[in-house]
Amino acid sequence: MKTKNLLGFFLVIASLFLLVSTVSAATAEIAHVDLVELNGMEELGNQDISVVAGEMITVKVYFTALVDASDVKIEVELEGDKVSVDTEAFLGDLEQGQRYAPVTLSLRVPYELKDQVSEYAYLYLKIWNGDYRTNYNEISLKVQRPSYNVGLMAISTSQTVDAGNVFPVDVVMKNTGYNDLDDLYLTVKMAALNLEKTVYIGDLISVEDDDEEDTVSVRVYLNVPYDAQSGIYNLEVEISNDDMVVSDMKQIVVNNDFSSNVIVTDYSKTFSAGETGVYNLLLVNPTNKLAVYRIVTEPSNGISTSTAESIIAVPAGSSKTVKVSAMASSTGDYTFSVHVFSGEKLLDTVTLNANVEGGSASSAIVVLTIILAIIFVVLLVILIVLLRKKPEKSEEFGESYY
Repeated sequence: MKTKNLLGFFLVIASLFLLVSTVSAATAEIAHVDLVELNGMEELGNQDISVVAGEMITVKVYFTALVDASDVKIEVELEGDKVSVDTEAFLGDLEQGQRYAPVTLSLRVPYELKDQVSEYAYLYLKIWNGDYRTNYNEISLKVQRPSYNVGLMAISTSQTVDAGNVFPVDVVMKNTGYNDLDDLYLTVKMAALNLEKTVYIGDLISVEDDDEEDTVSVRVYLNVPYDAQSGIYNLEVEISNDDMVVSDMKQIVVNNDFSSNVIVTDYSKTFSAGETGVYNLLLVNPTNKLAVYRIVTEPSNGISTSTAESIIAVPAGSSKTVKVSAMASSTGDYTFSVHVFSGEKLLDTVTLNANVEGGSASSAIVVLTIILAIIFVVLLVILIVLLRKKPEKSEEFGESYY
């Protein structure tokens, strides 16, 4: 019994030694950090380093290995009041006593300044693998607002817009910079539809001035053209002055039930050579003002085209029919184009087809031949009847004498 108790005691002691050695190895230093530079400035430990909110900073680490180690990593973490960002790099194998080339890591300073022009954030550095770990001293950073910056707090507009309609765009902006912003301009545009509007905003004070508001809301109206194609478009918002330019974008859907001003009921016609084929084109004016359209036909080889009216005035919100004529002297399949202009702007081009069959002259010859054949047959029958008819004997009269 005593032997068993003694064996158990030795096992407990051995386990304790193993645990202590494991913990000791896990907490042992893997490297000595010789120097840390932030944006080219040496970290001295007793002075804050100033950085700008939203910018990328570089952290350069010089170190010397204290042990032989494999699969070593390095991590830098920047911790703000509410937001933390981090980045890491793979170092690989280290040999004890060797000083290694500096490792450079980059990360973006979080922007969480609200009612302050600056506040503190803290940088943490560690080098580690599965067995060893080195934590560097906490580095204090003073995060301040950029000198000139504006935040696009909100872009509000309809998600869907109908072609031909006017829609508002509400933009809320805030001075997120260190200084006042002078002579600001707001530009709202949809480049794909050639829409752009710029308005003057004026000045935005900095957050330090408690007597004035550092946030402003501006409404801009854009008019979607009636001929805009249905689809998804980019709405771009830009705020600028002599010191900075800030932009953002959102997408809106444009619907258009009348994407074309020209409606063709029949793209193909069949008619005889020498005859005229007539096509009907419906010109639609979905706008709220009078529209004047110019019709230009483009003939192709072997077929001539024309239109009854080359200039058509269509009242607002209505439509008119224009007739296009085509004629060919020989049979065949023909295509030709009709262009519709509004001023000098080409609104639409339609392609029409003509299937030209045997002409009217050939038909007349066929009809005449049939008529002549009928007449010939009738005459022939009459002739036969006459030839078969026997002539009557003439009556003889004697002479009488009184």
